[in-house]
Amino acid sequence: MNVRYYPGCSLHSTAKEYDLSARAVLSAFGLPILEVRDWNCCGATSAHSTNADLALALAARNLAQAEQGGADTVVTPCAACYSRLKKAAHAMVHSSVSRERAEDALGYSFGEIPRVLNLLEFVLAEIGTIAIEKRVARPLNLKLACYYGCLMLRPQEVTGVTDPENPTMLEEIVEALGARPVRWSYKTECCGANLSITSSDVVVKMVAPLLATAIDAGADALVTACPLCQANLEMRRHADQHIPVFYFTELIGLSMDLPGTRRWLSKHLVSPGPLLARAGLVVRR
Repeated sequence: MNVRYYPGCSLHSTAKEYDLSARAVLSAFGLPILEVRDWNCCGATSAHSTNADLALALAARNLAQAEQGGADTVVTPCAACYSRLKKAAHAMVHSSVSRERAEDALGYSFGEIPRVLNLLEFVLAEIGTIAIEKRVARPLNLKLACYYGCLMLRPQEVTGVTDPENPTMLEEIVEALGARPVRWSYKTECCGANLSITSSDVVVKMVAPLLATAIDAGADALVTACPLCQANLEMRRHADQHIPVFYFTELIGLSMDLPGTRRWLSKHLVSPGPLLARAGLVVRR
């Protein structure tokens, strides 16, 4: 497998801690990944809601850049980027019309369309929970609500997720880190995504019951693999819903006591410091 890493816009801005922790974890397991050269925005919701051809071309260009760099696989941490790249790849593989439209727009002819993976499935496939558990220096001993959101799971015919209504990928990692996943009913519900900017009142109404359910289930914190979800859950919560939301890569790094952990966690809108102190997980580095 020849892999290129596609960070996307969020991981170069509001979700920088996700990017930093992802790179640190991959490097710690001997998996440094080259970034897609001269990558561009995946198009996100703005493109596909207004111009289907533009949305396809923006995502396809990133796949073309990766293929030109010798890659057969693109890994992305962002669920929204994953959704856009995965849908573009699926469209070009299954529709000659879509492939021709993309190639005409780019002035480029694909050989093999690169495979698209999200970071969570890549970590499970290439590192695995056994290897992660062996590297745990500090078992987390936290109760965590695993939150997937929707973009990483659906539509099933595109993502190929075995059970989009009850996935267990995050739970497997949480257990390997010495934490306990709680049972709750909102782990695949939408957080509101980019409506947080245009209709924040709507997102507040979506986030409130989600966090309330996690808290009622006994969760100390939530863990996710999506920067939109992480931002919405911490930014659009009710004032009394003071519960941290971690990226799964941050928790792997914390359990391994990797350098940089203090920097990642300092960027959160809801400080995880008090929770970690109560759990005896003082951030040392």
